[in-house]
Amino acid sequence: MIHQPSIFIDGEAGTTGLQIRARLAERADLRLVSIDPARRKDDAERRRLLNSVELAVLCLPDDAARAAVAMIDNPQVRVLDASTAHRVHGDWVYGFPELDAEQPERIRSARRVSNPGCYSTAAIALLRPLVDAGLLPGDGPVAIQGVSGYSGGGRQLIEAFEQPGESHISDPYRMYALELAHKHVEEMRVHSGLARKPLFTPAVGAFRQGMLVQVPLMLWSLPGNVTGDDLHRALAERYHTQPFVKVMPRQPRPSVLPPQTLNGTNLLELYVFDNPMERQALLVARLDNLGKGASGAAVQNIELMLGLS
Repeated sequence: MIHQPSIFIDGEAGTTGLQIRARLAERADLRLVSIDPARRKDDAERRRLLNSVELAVLCLPDDAARAAVAMIDNPQVRVLDASTAHRVHGDWVYGFPELDAEQPERIRSARRVSNPGCYSTAAIALLRPLVDAGLLPGDGPVAIQGVSGYSGGGRQLIEAFEQPGESHISDPYRMYALELAHKHVEEMRVHSGLARKPLFTPAVGAFRQGMLVQVPLMLWSLPGNVTGDDLHRALAERYHTQPFVKVMPRQPRPSVLPPQTLNGTNLLELYVFDNPMERQALLVARLDNLGKGASGAAVQNIELMLGLS
């Protein structure tokens, strides 16, 4: 009989949990364990389930995720945490398999893995290869801009956009985190190899899912004579063997770049645009914030952690 590793999704009724469960539901190479909906707030039952499976997937707010980890006393249980609670914790492996050549093996052997944030996945994918190649100084100024579909804000924001009522949001576009202290910033800094925190300005659009993340670069401010071709080459060399990250060709250059093209996939597209006359460049990442930015990335990590195809 073929062994089916068991998985319990703690928080499966939330946006990310529902997406992960939907992606795993039809698979015959694993076994999903669910809690009785009437006992979701029963900590004794949650503790029992968390300690009874091979992999616990946490789709919870940060404090609840920390509390769930504390409930696990079975040393055989591995954990994948989709919250931000452990993304820069030294005892946890960062669950971005494309981070470098050794990262998939780190994830395979880890007991504790933190699933990346959606904005962070895009920013790190653009920045880390350039820092590693010496094209972008790790101690220099970096600005990151992005827009996501409203599903990135979870159930409350989804309801605010989709349901009429006093809290309904009708704005087509909203900037937020204007205190310039978004919780993804430290995650971006650490895993991009930056010495200083980047300036990150996110926004939400009136569409359910999809994401664009942009990093503008003043090439004239970088050491050496860095060109758009250099940036593109570094990204292409880093990801040429990766099935889920595609560095898009320089030509033909698209005239527009809508954010929703990759919805429903686990793909991440990277673009390099430049103006050689002004020595300016723009790096852009496109992805599904619920795919490669959340549940798709989680399934990728689950497969690595459990040795599934």
